Amino acid sequence: MACFLVPATEAIIVSVAIGVMTAKEKKAKLEVKQGDATLSKTEHKPRFPFLAKLKWLASLLWGGAFLLAFEHLWHGEVVPWFPFLTAAANPEDAIEMLKEMGTVGVTMALLVTGVWLAMVGITHLMQKRSAKVNVAEEA
Repeated sequence: MACFLVPATEAIIVSVAIGVMTAKEKKAKLEVKQGDATLSKTEHKPRFPFLAKLKWLASLLWGGAFLLAFEHLWHGEVVPWFPFLTAAANPEDAIEMLKEMGTVGVTMALLVTGVWLAMVGITHLMQKRSAKVNVAEEA
C-alpha cells in the first residue's frame, strides 16, 4: 500500500546528506586553491571516497522506491487525486497501511542499507588488498 514511502524517506535523507557533503567538499577545495597549498604525494586518496559510496546508497534507495511506487500505481493503490493512497481514505485501511509501512517498508529499507553496507565492506577490503599489492610492487 505505502511501503515505498519508507525507502523513499531514507533516500531523501541520504540525498540531503550528499548535498551537504558535496557543498563542504567544494568549499574545502576552494579554500585549498585560495591558500595555494599543495598536497603531498604520500597522501593516499581512496579510489572510491565515502561520498561516492553514499551516492550508491541513494541510487539503490531511489531505484527501489520508484519501482515499488510504480507497482503500487499499477495495482491501483496509488491514485492521482487526494489522498493519493487509496488506503488513506478509510481509517481501517489506514491502520493496515501504517502496519505495512512499519513492517514491510522498514524491512525493505534495512535490507537495501544492509546490501549497501556489504558493498562498502567488500570495496574497502578490495582497496586495502590493492594498496598492499601496490606497496609490495614499489618495494
